[in-house]
Amino acid sequence: MENIQIARLLSETADLMEIAAEDSFRVRSYRNAASAVESCAERVEDVARNPERKLTEIPCVGKGLAEVIHEILERGSFDRRDKLLEKYPPTALELLKIQGLGPKSIALLFEHYRVSTIDDLERICQEQKLRLLPRMGAKLEEKVLRSIARYRQSAGRFLLSFADGAANELSLYLSAGGGLDKITPAGSLRRGRETVGDLDLLVTGPNAGAALERFVKFPRVQEVLGRGENKASARVGLENLQVDVRALPPESYGAAMQYFTGSKEHNIALRSRALRMGLTLNEYGLDRLEGGERVAGATEEEIYERLGLVWIPPELRENQGEIEAAAENRLPELVDERQIRGDVHMHTTETDGRASLEEMALAAKAKGYEYVAITDHSKALAMANGLDEARTIAFAKRVRAINANGLGIRVFSGIECDIRRDGSMDLADEALAELDVVIGSVHGYMNLEASEMTDRLLRALECPYLHILGHPTGRILLHREGCPFDFERVAQEAARRGVCLEINASPERLDLYSPLLRTAKAKGARFTISTDAHHPKHLANMRWGVLMARRGWLGPSDILNTQPAETFLGSLRRK
Repeated sequence: MENIQIARLLSETADLMEIAAEDSFRVRSYRNAASAVESCAERVEDVARNPERKLTEIPCVGKGLAEVIHEILERGSFDRRDKLLEKYPPTALELLKIQGLGPKSIALLFEHYRVSTIDDLERICQEQKLRLLPRMGAKLEEKVLRSIARYRQSAGRFLLSFADGAANELSLYLSAGGGLDKITPAGSLRRGRETVGDLDLLVTGPNAGAALERFVKFPRVQEVLGRGENKASARVGLENLQVDVRALPPESYGAAMQYFTGSKEHNIALRSRALRMGLTLNEYGLDRLEGGERVAGATEEEIYERLGLVWIPPELRENQGEIEAAAENRLPELVDERQIRGDVHMHTTETDGRASLEEMALAAKAKGYEYVAITDHSKALAMANGLDEARTIAFAKRVRAINANGLGIRVFSGIECDIRRDGSMDLADEALAELDVVIGSVHGYMNLEASEMTDRLLRALECPYLHILGHPTGRILLHREGCPFDFERVAQEAARRGVCLEINASPERLDLYSPLLRTAKAKGARFTISTDAHHPKHLANMRWGVLMARRGWLGPSDILNTQPAETFLGSLRRK
């Protein structure tokens, strides 16, 4: 069992405990343990199975929670969770995914109306009964109904990072059977969509057919949906991710890769182009309409070439002008992860991070970065022990001393400063002036009207010490929609004032994303790609931010942290 699965069970149990109004200290202990398990650099199951190790070595995991984790590993659940699910049905956990509701609200709904499913909640809102409960009202009813609609649209979708992990796990398993030349993910995972509905794996090689039989015997298969000569489908893991594995002959591999990568809109446009050229394109190959002669199929490159196009990177295949650009040989040079020279948004144990400044900096050095910006939270996030002015100034002084002594990597002093409701910054100018990198982010009052949120962000851009607008929309994938505001106006003003827009590479955010990136670039904006890391292992998430940038047609010249340290610093908005 992976760390994230253990963490999810602990976190869900904390939610159920809160719904049941259990002791807040116990609830917090489960939440802290869930966070520690998810952030653990080792597989927790490996620690548990090692007779020379103890789970209590993991921060926030005491003796009682260690026993809970052992029980999870043995049977996939534990006693406390089971008893809570006897009182509250599992569907109650689904209610927590509805924006605007928390555990206390759900407990109130259950107590008054026995609401335990999304359908129950929708009915109560439509009957205008939610507004009758304490601290609720008509606006919340409207918000909940909108959130239910969005939730149903996203149900059955998975984070890009989760789908990638599943693809890697299955690829290793299938490879162990031998006789395969290639195993390649296709579909929305290959295109880098923020969320994935299902997973397509294409295999080729002498034992491609046998790989299908091996796949349906994969230990984590929950249900086999179909098994044919060239394709097997199954639901995999506790999350029931649908996986399709297709066995392909080498001569059709490129055509199948093109077809199953998609998108649907891109493929339709490409097939129409083929027809105009007297050709027909499908998953088996590119053939002449008259006579059926095969002209391409083994590689994607030859298919695009025979259609008079340069090869189009998968991230661009959304029928958003990429085919026309490829025909005119004007596709952009896309940024590559190897061009990133530094990560400029991360947290340490000074606030809510899991590693020290030195540990984070050395982890970045190990990745080959030239520089790093340490950007802990400001004082508004009291639960994260955010920095006040005195601690901020002391931190800047400490960073200067570290750079003087040398860590082998340049460290920039920074802050992720909260943008208050009125658009002012959470720290005084005197403190911000001491820092190299100031990120301004919204963490609270996310539900303002669009006009008020727009004014809030525009005022924040007026701060002369602000360099980067962090995770601009504030969305949390599959959980929270981005804040409503006039993005074009904010992007244009950020470009005018020289404030960069962040592409936050955290898999739960991936904010900004392709349509907004293209809009902002057209307004003249520039960008940084950062991981928002809270643990050294989170530095690996840079790849997801780079994927978002590529989907937004961004090149290295659009990204400030592709530059050397001094050039990067000089490119930031001057005070």
